[in-house]
Amino acid sequence: MPYIKDKDRERIEITGLCRADNLVEELAARIENAGELNYVLTRIIHECLNNWGLSYQVMNDIVGALDNAKDEFRRRVQHPYEDTKIESNGDVHPNNL
Repeated sequence: MPYIKDKDRERIEITGLCRADNLVEELAARIENAGELNYVLTRIIHECLNNWGLSYQVMNDIVGALDNAKDEFRRRVQHPYEDTKIESNGDVHPNNL
């Protein structure tokens, strides 16, 4: 989960490393589609592999982190968005489900 201690956030926060350059904001502004986002995430994963070494445990840890990030994004961003659309446009599912 992305909820880590403040001292750990300071150590690994990308914007903290290059705050003056707004690295994250600039990179996000350059990404134009899902394929490019996938590329950036893949590059980060490969750098982690280079630093941590290639092993089953490392690959399992990376997949777990990606799954958890996806699940948390859905829980915190996608689901609330869908709830607002249900409210504004009406529900497609019957109330008894």
